[in-house]
Amino acid sequence: MTKTITQAELRNGSAGVMDALEAGEDFVITRNGKPVGELRPIAPQRNPTVAELKARLAGISRSADSAEERAEIDAVFGEDRIDD
Repeated sequence: MTKTITQAELRNGSAGVMDALEAGEDFVITRNGKPVGELRPIAPQRNPTVAELKARLAGISRSADSAEERAEIDAVFGEDRIDD
């Protein structure tokens, strides 16, 4: 459930607000009785495992060599000719 607090409560109780954010609470901040912003916790980020990285990279194709890659590019876009 989202808790509504005033600007003064945020200013004077910022440590408690930060603790509550870390615990997963959301806040709506008001100024003169009107909502002006929201505070919500950020989802924790984690580093992927080696197995997850390998799985992600498995779908990326590999070029046999640069000449083959260049031929594919020329087939799509045409050959570059600087000497023309």
